[in-house]
Amino acid sequence: MNIRLMAAAAPLAVAASLLGAGISMPAEARTAQAAPAYSGPFAQESALPFHAPDFSKIKDSDYQPAIEAGIAAKRAEMEAIASNPATPTFENTVVAMERAGTLLARVTGVFDQLVSANTNETLDAIDTAMSPRREALKDEIYLNDKLFARVKAVHDSAVGKALTGEDKMLLETTYATFVHRGAELDAAHKAELKAMNLRIAALETRFSQTLTAGTDAAAVVFDSKEQLAGLSDADIATAAKRAADKGMPGKYVLALVNTTQQPALAQLTNRDSRRKLFEASVTRCTSGENDTTGIVSELAVLRAKKARLLGLPDYATFQMYDRMVSKPAKAVEFMKGFIPALGATQSREEAILADAAKADGVTTLEPWDWGFYAEKVRKAKYDLDDAQIKPYFNVWNTLENGVFYAATQTYGITFKRRTDLPVYHPSMRVYEVFDKDGSPLALFYFDPYARPNKQGGAWMTNFVEQSDLLGDKPVVVNTLNITPPAEGQPPLATWDDVTTMFHEFGHALHGMFASQKYPSLSGTNTARDFVEFPSQFNENFATVPAVLQHFAKNAAGETIPDALMQKIEAAAKWNQGLDFGEILEAAMLDMNWHMLDEQQAAQRPLAFQSKALADMDAEGLHTSMVPPRYLTPYFRHIWSNGYSAGYHAYIWTEMLAHDGWDWVEKNGGMTRANGDHIRATFLGQGHSQDYSVMYRNFTGHDPELEPMLEARGLTGGE
Repeated sequence: MNIRLMAAAAPLAVAASLLGAGISMPAEARTAQAAPAYSGPFAQESALPFHAPDFSKIKDSDYQPAIEAGIAAKRAEMEAIASNPATPTFENTVVAMERAGTLLARVTGVFDQLVSANTNETLDAIDTAMSPRREALKDEIYLNDKLFARVKAVHDSAVGKALTGEDKMLLETTYATFVHRGAELDAAHKAELKAMNLRIAALETRFSQTLTAGTDAAAVVFDSKEQLAGLSDADIATAAKRAADKGMPGKYVLALVNTTQQPALAQLTNRDSRRKLFEASVTRCTSGENDTTGIVSELAVLRAKKARLLGLPDYATFQMYDRMVSKPAKAVEFMKGFIPALGATQSREEAILADAAKADGVTTLEPWDWGFYAEKVRKAKYDLDDAQIKPYFNVWNTLENGVFYAATQTYGITFKRRTDLPVYHPSMRVYEVFDKDGSPLALFYFDPYARPNKQGGAWMTNFVEQSDLLGDKPVVVNTLNITPPAEGQPPLATWDDVTTMFHEFGHALHGMFASQKYPSLSGTNTARDFVEFPSQFNENFATVPAVLQHFAKNAAGETIPDALMQKIEAAAKWNQGLDFGEILEAAMLDMNWHMLDEQQAAQRPLAFQSKALADMDAEGLHTSMVPPRYLTPYFRHIWSNGYSAGYHAYIWTEMLAHDGWDWVEKNGGMTRANGDHIRATFLGQGHSQDYSVMYRNFTGHDPELEPMLEARGLTGGE
């Protein structure tokens, strides 16, 4: 990649602006220092199985010293590689870099999960202090002239060019990352880039913390049980307990989930309650102490400036350099290809819902009505509602006899619950996973329930990454936000929750089946528009009849009736105007933000958002009735979770997943032979091969769109 150098800037001025904004330049960003002695709980690998974190010995106050020591140790290790007087080789330079930073990886693998899933003021303060220093370390590494010279020497050498397999991939990705992060810039521009990166890291952390606090603060208070008519008794009891916990006994509190549409909107019969809940959702973090719009504005400008500094037209181009879809224009073209069918679906469904609403005297359908009447039409059309469905989906039974069972039948792996391993929250469970030959494969942690100090959504992460080089087996965590059960009640899941459990376990399998030598290529360390493929692919197992019959059982042990399941599957194609529309709109909003230059980015976020949505409407969408899944002020994916210019990856990988499942169905279904093929071609391959090559190895062809259109019900009329 050729980097066009920009005219000399004023790095000291940028640094001064950071100081003025209260972000200090850490000492280690300026001077390399000897790693201090460290003897805390992360100093050595945990003595627990698979080196799992020993939460019984870790205190909140342990994290910052460990992160500081990890930063110092990795800095010293990298400086030793850069200063090695020996001729650069693949082993003494590129492989040596893979070995570096084990202490930092050990502590941040745990810390990053806790600050997302079980945070508090202490952890947030540590995150605020450490995130810029962690970003500064990356710049120290990738903007180190001596280190890049060694990597480039290996990359350009005959020996380097002759490498094959995982060795070749490691060298190529390492070199590309150096260039991508500015290794070819001159000294003045490197200094400017470092200052920018520090500020960006601080802002991303601040956005995440502010959003978590703002979402909690925006929870809606209701005065009477009658205002919550339509919700189940268990949900109302949970709302009453939440109010009592907040010091408001006798009232009811509905917490917000992270998305625009709120689950309760589909059940609340009181229209004013629906409006109140919806408006709290869409206006969160737009004013007051939890306003994120100022953070967004500065981030958008800084990201655009960073792209320009690196000789690129916009931040989307910067972000997409290593993806399956590597050009913003191609991503936009891909997304716009759905608009004609989706816009027609939204129009058709809106008319159906408006007719249904008239029966209740509603003359003008509003966005807070969509979910309610969509559910009403679904019940009438398919005779289906959550009250019928949830009793068949106990959370733990779904996990153990559904998610695990499908993996056992397909891949031959087995699971054993471990009650002897400590966890960071008492609602969690831990399982040891055994490979098809009976050998230990991984540890799996499951954290299912929503709580106020947990980020919204669902995700997978690793406490320990698999690596043959380091001798590590994977320790994987799945985190969800299922509504916790009321006191004395069983934990029940919606069908969406069930799908999410299978989805996140697809990520877990991607991590657990990792069999790579190098940690940076292991498991889920893949591009944004590939990493969601295994997870969305795994969702398909939820509806395989043999799997359903094994886990979809009520308290009496009765299996979900075939007729009810057929209704669920048929109903899945209803309401695509909302279900798919809000995702596509969010992906387009993300791309709109990150294709701006710095002058365009310097405008009020809500005004820019309004224009972007108006442009989508002009293309044929209906954003006023179906707003994006995330609006700008609470779009955590793109402002702090690494999905900037990448939210469309969910759509791209959904296409891969449906096309991939089409191959499975045409080749015998959920068989052990197919499981071995899936694992051998992509699920166990990490980033050891090119993504397109892995996909072709799996299906025998390039991805095709038709199976997704069919699955979404977008191939024709109602």
